[in-house]
Amino acid sequence: MLTIPETLAVQADAAVHKAAGLRSPGRFLVSGMLAGAYIGMGVVLMVATAGPLLAAGDGLAKLVSGLVFGVALTIVVFAGSDLATSAMMVLPQGALMRAVSPWRAAGTIAATLAANLLGSLLFAGLIVASGVLRTNAAAGKMLAGMLAEKAGETPLEHVVRGILCNVLVCLAIWMCARVRSEVAKIMLIFAAILAFISSGFEHVVANMTTYGIGLFTGDPNATWDLFAGNMLWVGLGNLVGGAVIVGLGYWLIGGSPRISVDAEAPENRDLARID
Repeated sequence: MLTIPETLAVQADAAVHKAAGLRSPGRFLVSGMLAGAYIGMGVVLMVATAGPLLAAGDGLAKLVSGLVFGVALTIVVFAGSDLATSAMMVLPQGALMRAVSPWRAAGTIAATLAANLLGSLLFAGLIVASGVLRTNAAAGKMLAGMLAEKAGETPLEHVVRGILCNVLVCLAIWMCARVRSEVAKIMLIFAAILAFISSGFEHVVANMTTYGIGLFTGDPNATWDLFAGNMLWVGLGNLVGGAVIVGLGYWLIGGSPRISVDAEAPENRDLARID
């Protein structure tokens, strides 16, 4: 397993490559859209499997939800795509280490969110067109219940649930960076995602698909105003959880390192070292 300073060096390199992706907008857009769709797959898988249990009053519904949603982040990590919530940790760490500029880090996170949103909405449209939530009535009912619950949450609840969510999501990515075994990576992802989903925390990209399906089916608790408010407050919470608690926290634990050369310059990328 890598040490914390060694893991920070890996994160600095990841931040450089994420920021450099903006130089190829087409590829960056596709990568971000795929991540949004992959997380959307987790939402649909969750309601399709846990919905019938919830309808039957089975107490295992939350546990099943948490267990199956890990598939989504596993696909993101192993297939390769750009997810905004993990970028909220990686890019701030890169900025703290001076591997990327703060403005470039912020711009990359914003662009990733936009690409995730587009992919999520396209995936939501395909799900509605497929009719799978209509034929699985319990799944559709569970998703409607999720939207109703979100509509009743206060902005403070959105922010705090977002913070707690992205602490766990970013811990999954951080722990994956520390280990070399693919099996260990998968187990770590599933453990962190089980905790996040089963606890009822809020993930801004997962909510893109949830609201997208609600908007396309005319759910009364899925209005554009509610969608925008959820994106704002949950997104802010996710940013605090990823950038401040996990990102800044492990940068401080690792000795507050800096990159010794301009890692953003292409000719220096392979020369960057942690001081």
